[in-house]
This record gives sequence, C-alpha cells and structure tokens, in this order.
Amino acid sequence: MATDITDYRDIFLSDRPMMDTRAPVEFIKGAFPGVVNLPLMNDDERQRIGTCYKQQGQQAAIVLGHELVSGAIKAERIAQWAQFAQAHPDGYLYCFRGGLRSQIVQQWLKTDAGIEYPRVGGGYKAMRTFLVNTIEQATVQCDFVLLGGMTGTGKTEVLGQLPNALDLEGHANHRGSSFGKRATTQPTNIDFENRLAVDLLKKRAGGIEQFVVEDESRMIGSCALPLPLHKGMQGYSMVWLEDSVEGRVERILRDYVVDLCVEFDTVFGEEGYALFAERLTQSLANIHKRLGGERFQRLHAIMQDALAEQACSGAVDLHRAWIEGLLREYYDPMYAFQRESKGARIEFAGEQGAVTAYLRERALRG
Repeated sequence: MATDITDYRDIFLSDRPMMDTRAPVEFIKGAFPGVVNLPLMNDDERQRIGTCYKQQGQQAAIVLGHELVSGAIKAERIAQWAQFAQAHPDGYLYCFRGGLRSQIVQQWLKTDAGIEYPRVGGGYKAMRTFLVNTIEQATVQCDFVLLGGMTGTGKTEVLGQLPNALDLEGHANHRGSSFGKRATTQPTNIDFENRLAVDLLKKRAGGIEQFVVEDESRMIGSCALPLPLHKGMQGYSMVWLEDSVEGRVERILRDYVVDLCVEFDTVFGEEGYALFAERLTQSLANIHKRLGGERFQRLHAIMQDALAEQACSGAVDLHRAWIEGLLREYYDPMYAFQRESKGARIEFAGEQGAVTAYLRERALRG
C-alpha cells in the first residue's frame, strides 16, 4: 500500500512532482512551484458538498460527493490522475489537510487504474507551515546584508552575479518601484512566500548561510514581504551601490522602456505597444499627488511626446528627458534622505564592480 510522505524538506529540495487535488478556487489562492492542479471536485461540486456537510453531516456529504463525481466525470478524472502518476512515478498527491479527498483519489487510482501512488501526510497545510517556518528560521539563524542604492543603479544586476542573493523582486515578478509592474501578473502573496522559502531552503542546503537582499519596502507591488524578514531588514547591515545619473538613465531606459515594450509585444502581440504605453502613463499617474500638479503635467507631456515618437519611428531617445527629470526631482531626493537615515548601517559603498567584489569577499569571510 502506498504510504504517506511527511519529509517536506526532501519534497521541495528534490522538486518532487505533485498533484494538488484541491478545488481550483483553493489552488488559485496559493500553491507550490511547479505543482499541477487535478482536483477531485470542481468549485461548484465542492461548494455543494460543503453546504451538505454543514446541514446534514459528513456521511451525507460523502454520499453526495460520490453522486456528483461518478460515471463519465469520475472516469475522466481518474484518467487524468493516472496519466500524471505514470508520467511522474516519483511524485505525490495531496489535498488540503491530507484527509478524505486525497484518500479518495489514492483509493480510486488503485482500484480503477491499478496504480499505488503516495500522498503527502498533512497535505497542503503541513507543507505551507513548513515553508513559513523555513523563512522564520532563516531570519533567526542566517546573516543578511541589504543592497541599497538610488533608482537605476543596477541592484538586480548585482544580485544576479551573487550565488547567495535572494531576488525578492524576481520572486514577486515586479521591479519594486511605482513603474515596476511587468507585462505578466504577479503571484499571489502565498505563492510569493512559497517561492522565496524554497529558494532559501535550497541555498541553505547548498551551504549558504549569508544572504544578500535588496533593500525593499514592505510591499513589492501587491506582494508583501514576510514579516520576520521585513522586521529584520530594519536592522541589517547595508552595502550602497552607486552610479552616475547618465548610467542610471540608460539602465532605466533599457529596463523600463525598451525591454518592457518587448515584453508587452511578446505577451500581447499587436495590442502590445498600446498596452505598454498605457502602463507607462498609468505608472506616472500613480505618483501624481507626490509629484505635484506642475511637475506631473510637465513630465507627462514629455512622456507622451516620447511615446508618440517611439510608436512612429521606434526611436526611444526622447524618453531620457522624463527619466532624468523623474530621477533628479523625485527619486533622488527621496533616496538621499534614506541614505542619510541609514548611514550608520552602510559598511561599504561603491560602483557595481567594487560592490560585487566586496559582497563576494564578504560571503567568503562568513
């Protein structure tokens, strides 16, 4: 008989294939990286069975469940589970708590498809708790250093060169600023935390106990940093990345105009450019109040001229003007204040090459 698996560490370190038998509405709220949703019940069936359970008790709900998931519907679902199990003989199945739903799927797989397939003891809830604890333990047991710097200095580029970096913005699918939205959507907050926890788990398993993270506010777009990490970030040592205004303008032009436009074109096809232009315009509008009326109107007009020229000829040169204006008049004064307030925690400052070398050496020192 297939056994219950409770080695959650191995599940995530080994990227075990997993079949999530919860209803789609549960799966959408939060899941684990790479998991496939093959539910025992769809959302409507789950709701009806839940109502029956409350009104008539467990036995009546079980009877209704067998009525709703029977015949061709049952055969189709078993065929999907069997296909997954045959394609992933090293995988597992689970439901929310490792209870009745995963037991039924496991039983039907055996009786109808002749497949004994293991399930995760404790289910989604136990694995989620394990990952939450993974983050909390890391913030207590590991050393963290923050990477700070003005907008556009290339902090993400530095993180990409360090094996002990945690790319919070990458996990959140957002660049972190008012202009940080990508063409694709952000994960749910649970998914964001799960991705971060698995990254931490794998790096610690590889012997890493010191991590570099970008200095972030609590929110990265719609994703909130785990509270233990955010609290820790208020006291971690910091390394400050520097670059010239010209270098920063070119980097922002590449990331937020050229590359983002390509991203929108790739995702949305013919509508891509119009949606890109709308996104850029909306991003500026989001900080309208903080910019003030006159400054907003001026930068908005420059941006619209630049977008019109880009649409016409493909040239992006005019974008430099609003980018530089935004840096000098809005972002830089804000970051200069932050640098001053965090000055006592800054242990090193320099341009990209020097900062990368320092952080690598720091990791070797432990």
